[in-house]
Amino acid sequence: MSVIKELLLWLLFFVLIVAGLFAYYARTPIPLEHTPFVFALKQGSSLKSAAHQIQQAGGLQNEWLFVLLGRGLGKAKQIKPGNYQLEREVTPLKLLKMISQGQVEQSSLTIIEGNTFKQLRATLNAEPTLRHDSAALSVAEIMKRIGASEHTAEGLFFPDTYNYDKGSSDILLLKRAYQLMQSNLAETWKKRDANLPFKTQYEALILASIVEKETGKPADRTMIASVFINRLRKNMRLQTDPTVIYGIGDKFDGNLRKRDLLHDTPYNTYTRNGLTPTPICLPSLAALQATMHPAPGRALYFVARGDGTSQFSSTLIDHNNAVNAYQLKPQKPKK
Repeated sequence: MSVIKELLLWLLFFVLIVAGLFAYYARTPIPLEHTPFVFALKQGSSLKSAAHQIQQAGGLQNEWLFVLLGRGLGKAKQIKPGNYQLEREVTPLKLLKMISQGQVEQSSLTIIEGNTFKQLRATLNAEPTLRHDSAALSVAEIMKRIGASEHTAEGLFFPDTYNYDKGSSDILLLKRAYQLMQSNLAETWKKRDANLPFKTQYEALILASIVEKETGKPADRTMIASVFINRLRKNMRLQTDPTVIYGIGDKFDGNLRKRDLLHDTPYNTYTRNGLTPTPICLPSLAALQATMHPAPGRALYFVARGDGTSQFSSTLIDHNNAVNAYQLKPQKPKK
């Protein structure tokens, strides 16, 4: 009996030693050759293969100890794929928590209000932290991939800053931006003022994009919306330069000429009545709200004052006077 007791004591001693060593290992920071330390876990990775991938990247010295620890803590079937980044040395416990909870490295991308969809695509293609699944797709193919019913993309992606896991698809980001625009458009449409000259949400989106491009100062936004809405009600042409520029496309050299205003395109609001066929940019939430809630008043014209603000007029005579005052200022005589 004394021999058995002695064996049990030695066994208990051995278990305590092993437990102590595991506790020491679990709470001792893993040495890294450099920081930040970046590694990727493939889709479907097991705990064993995850440990091997981390070791191959230079982040683990003992794969088997890490695997034993993970199995002992019940993490073997909880490994999440993705790109991970360590800014400093962490313990095996912390590393297990990261890869079992999917605490992947994140990046962010800002979609800028007033940009066109073409500019958005260029931004996506230039972002190294995204997987460029949309690069070779046509606009129609992109819209189909994100589940959109529309065949054209302009104006349908909400300007905002989007956080995402490094290495994720740009298609997923576009889908989020599309869904957020649909949500904001529906919400603002539901709360719109009565008797606006729009038959559909899409028409409101088109005008919001024009308001976005014409707004120099936020304080003028609802007045600019009011001018365009008053013109639509009177069946007056919108006569707004940004639509003409959009219609010119890549040929626009930065200088809008009289012949451009006279050259008819589907987007030339000097030669055509009503709204343009599509939005001309990605409108902000503020532009949507201004379009759904324009300022009261009878203004039909506005002209830039030169400081970012606009002068509004309800008659052509007043407008011409404003043009003379702010845009046709007499030149000082040369000395």
